Amino acid sequence: MKVLKFGGTSVGSAQRMKDVAKLINDGGQKIVVLSAMSGTTNTLVEISNYMYKKNPEGANDIINKLEDKYKGHLDELFSTEEYKQKAWNVLRKHFDELRSYTKDLFTLFEEKSVLSKGELISTNMMNFYLQELGLKSILIPALEYMRTDKDNEPDPAYIQKKLKELLELNKDADIYITQGFICRNAYGEVDNLQRGGSDYTASLVGAAIKADEIEIWTDIDGMHDNDPRVVDKTSPVRKLHFEEAAELAYFGAKILHPTCIQPAKFANIPVRLLNTMDPSAPGTMISNQTEKNKIKAVAAKDNITAIKIKSSRMLLAYGFLRKVFEIFESYQTSIDMVCTSEVGVSVSIDNKQHLPEILDDLKKYGIVTIDDDMCIVCVVGDLQWENIGFESLALDAMKHIPVRMVSYGGSNYNISFLIRESDKKAALQALSDILFNNKK
Repeated sequence: MKVLKFGGTSVGSAQRMKDVAKLINDGGQKIVVLSAMSGTTNTLVEISNYMYKKNPEGANDIINKLEDKYKGHLDELFSTEEYKQKAWNVLRKHFDELRSYTKDLFTLFEEKSVLSKGELISTNMMNFYLQELGLKSILIPALEYMRTDKDNEPDPAYIQKKLKELLELNKDADIYITQGFICRNAYGEVDNLQRGGSDYTASLVGAAIKADEIEIWTDIDGMHDNDPRVVDKTSPVRKLHFEEAAELAYFGAKILHPTCIQPAKFANIPVRLLNTMDPSAPGTMISNQTEKNKIKAVAAKDNITAIKIKSSRMLLAYGFLRKVFEIFESYQTSIDMVCTSEVGVSVSIDNKQHLPEILDDLKKYGIVTIDDDMCIVCVVGDLQWENIGFESLALDAMKHIPVRMVSYGGSNYNISFLIRESDKKAALQALSDILFNNKK
């Protein structure tokens, strides 16, 4: 069985929902994870803001407008009065519940219930539409199986047990529709999954049922070997290792949150990225398989700050690095790159919120200098140290670019260069020419 996930833009209108129905109506049994229709969650946040401000008139005005919008979606989606009425009966209950929150105390608990309505509405609409088409479609509510523990982490044993029970109750169905993003916490309250939302749901569901494959459908055309907005002659990347995908996700490929596909990675279930705007395209397959001796992509991350701490006390001393890193930890600031020498250490960060305090504390241990407006350029692929030549190719491409730091060896899948943001385009083009276009 496959698990398919469709994001908000993929179900962003009645016509988009019809297009998704065609994609999933291929005769195979599957679980389909849906997000809220695009724009709905932002509207629900706006409604919550009015409720926090104790402005029921403002909240009800937005609720009424959203309700009218969905009535229009129902008119366009359904061709029979019977199923349109079935869908409206469910949607009306959700909108009535939204209005009920304007009459009582509004807290974080009520807000999470409000935010859950987008997914609850979209999945009911899709389920009734599939039934109108004559398909054996069943709604399996995420709130009945998706749960987090006291640390707000998913509870895999509970998810697997409850999901299996729900599937057994409806084992004759062809299509199971469920909600992404929403869940219950350890206390039974409505909550939501952090870090990737609906993608995370699809990965957790796939791992729980030991799916053959997880498909993530978006309106983005997979991952490319370079940013097409910056570099000429880019091409889609068709295969990636999970680690390669995680590297690219951090360095600018904003398709998947790295942690949201961890359940699939650990369960050894491949994840395929597909484009709802071009369903015939093969997309990008992410798995635990490595394509040997191949560079996959180059990506970049802007707004980086480099910090150098130089101190003769570091020479032959132990505990120096620990003291430096504890400063960043105390200000909850993560470090991207690290390079060390006998008398100094350089690090890069992408969060400058506590930079003045960090610099002040670091000055206790040495001379501190910083470089702003920096950029990390990352080469991703099979870069195990036994492979010969890839490092020299990457370095040769950067021979005309001033490089502040180089990171190699921390991962089998990347080489990273810290450069000025102003040199980013030239660096990406040079790397693309040598690594992908065989230009010397």
